[in-house]
Amino acid sequence: MNKGIVLSIDDDADLQLVLKQYLEGDNYNVLTVNNGAQLIEKLETVTPNIVLLDLMLPDTDGITLIPQIRAKSKAPIIVLSGKNDTTEKVICLEMGADDYMTKPFEMRELSARIKVAMRHTDRPANSNGENTQTESPKQEKITFGDFTLNRNQFQLFDAKDKSLDITTGEFQLLEALLLAPNRALSREQLFELTRDGEFDSYDRAIDIQIGRIRKKLGDEGINIIRTIRGIGYMFSPPE
Repeated sequence: MNKGIVLSIDDDADLQLVLKQYLEGDNYNVLTVNNGAQLIEKLETVTPNIVLLDLMLPDTDGITLIPQIRAKSKAPIIVLSGKNDTTEKVICLEMGADDYMTKPFEMRELSARIKVAMRHTDRPANSNGENTQTESPKQEKITFGDFTLNRNQFQLFDAKDKSLDITTGEFQLLEALLLAPNRALSREQLFELTRDGEFDSYDRAIDIQIGRIRKKLGDEGINIIRTIRGIGYMFSPPE
């Protein structure tokens, strides 16, 4: 069974070959492009389930592609970088990436992270790269104040039914908080609920995504998602 479409952007032909062979052996449909221009062109005709983005490309800086991908696709973005740089990681997450891996990496770990990122957006795709409809006709919604989290569409809507363009990582994090109202969740708990892998207390990914969610919720964001000092975060339902 085809698990979905992986769109990989990297100018390293050897890595692309290994990645394609491994992930296709894991039942993904892997499409590869070598530069930013090819990526943008591919997104006009293909709806990927996940995007793997190298930052060192021949025609552009991969970081600048993140908002361009976001404008055309809601697919999770996993950045693959040769730099183990905290500042770069923070920038990528703030720009809208969902995860960040440092090269070299184990293909088994990449496959696990893809699985996690696609957990809430996994829709089977056919061999032509077209999504097939498998969603339940019953829509599950969580409404809080002027906002609605649609768990079938994986989107957050405001009072005017406008999508707030929440990313997959943000969706997973917000959903975890909404399902535990008035309960303080530690960063480690939130990490375990939304990601696979070993928790790093110095990893600011959770804090960065909380900040992005609050910004999208507007002035009430900091009241809806409260910081519990020394512990983590808590969803406080609006009255």
